[in-house]
Amino acid sequence: MVELQAITSNGTQTVLSQEALEEFKGSLRGQLILPEDDGYDEARTLWNAQIDKHPALIARCAGVSDVIGSVKFARANNLLVAVRGGGHSFPGNSVCEGGLMIDLSQMKGVRVDPSNRTARAEPGVNWGEFDRETQAFGLATTGGTLTNTGIAGLTLGGGIGWLCRKFGLSVDNLLSVDMVTAEGEFLKASATENEELFWGLRGGGGNFGIVTSFEYKVHPVGTILGGMLIHPMENAREVLTFFHKFATGAPDELMMGAAMLTSPEGAPVVVIIVCYNGSIETGEQVLKPLREFGNPIADLIAPVPYSHVQSLLDDGFLPGRRNYIKTNFMDVIDDDAASVLMERFESVPSPYSAVALFQLGGAVARVGKEETAFYHRDKGYHMFLASVWEDAADDEKNFRWARETWSAMQRFSSDGVYVNEMGDEQDGLDRIKEAYGPRTYERLVALKNKYDPTNFFHLNPNIKPTAG
Repeated sequence: MVELQAITSNGTQTVLSQEALEEFKGSLRGQLILPEDDGYDEARTLWNAQIDKHPALIARCAGVSDVIGSVKFARANNLLVAVRGGGHSFPGNSVCEGGLMIDLSQMKGVRVDPSNRTARAEPGVNWGEFDRETQAFGLATTGGTLTNTGIAGLTLGGGIGWLCRKFGLSVDNLLSVDMVTAEGEFLKASATENEELFWGLRGGGGNFGIVTSFEYKVHPVGTILGGMLIHPMENAREVLTFFHKFATGAPDELMMGAAMLTSPEGAPVVVIIVCYNGSIETGEQVLKPLREFGNPIADLIAPVPYSHVQSLLDDGFLPGRRNYIKTNFMDVIDDDAASVLMERFESVPSPYSAVALFQLGGAVARVGKEETAFYHRDKGYHMFLASVWEDAADDEKNFRWARETWSAMQRFSSDGVYVNEMGDEQDGLDRIKEAYGPRTYERLVALKNKYDPTNFFHLNPNIKPTAG
């Protein structure tokens, strides 16, 4: 181990001495991985293959003491810091160029308390792993729409998922956290301890520290009625407008998504994904009009384990592909909006790309807009435009398709943005403010001033401090 060049938090170069590196390595129960070490490339690689950054060093933490030591080492040496949980960040916030990557991916403990219907999990856990443990007891909580998404990032930004209309967002089911601050101090936050911080962590992202443990409320979730209806693309306008009409009267037990994508056989299709968490018999009656509408190519809805619905979109978002997203909220899907989406999908450059509309409402909307830092609770749908491709030579045309489609849909979109799915616009202050209401944003700035006044944690949709 020799001296190592690194990048500071303000972008200048610094040199880490051999002595400092040896001391840091010896303090870790986990690994210190340097560029010359075996496993470095694997450790720095994220789910989105478009991200190709080279941290000067990677602290692969084995526990809370490693997280505390990593934060203190970074602060003592004024290092640029990225924090990796599940590594699913679209814009690549989980890794940095030339700084310290604090890697939590090996912190995978999950403990379920079925008597009290709670579950506690560490930040390296993804939703597939979390569900595997909770489903052993017939329990679950709201957790995204892909199994390989990390629990940490998704929860801290809000947490839209297949159970949200019945149980609320992931943040609505968060009971407490353990956290390491920007000063390397350990604290707890809940509704009764550090209450204002707990408010801000429920939607404010990773701006205030590194959460090392999440405690969730979990609910009885067994066999659900779920799966896909697949329609030919030429019927997409009618399918999407009926989807909207049907969604407006849906019970809380039902969460749906509509998507335009390319089938494995290469045909463009429009699909409706359903997750009905309630009586199967009642669900069959609720879904009957949806299943009888039009002439679907296939009806794949059946009583299935909850984990089946969680994994339905996994094959469309495999690790190792290049990803670029643009998102917005929508309230209405009318003929004009459906027509524009159809027209735009005709020019999609990659068979892996998709347009998705995820239904909101229900329990999400019954929480006050300022009760948590997740503000946009009154929206009808979350619109998700995903360019996904494999060859770097195709970058520009895939970027362009997503941007132009997003622009074409602006007249149908409502205000705001889901902070978890911000792409390259995350560095724009106006767009960050759009993720929160005015008073919510002011409260988040006050929290940032208190817990991270030097903006130590800034590789995120950043809430900039005004103090210090």
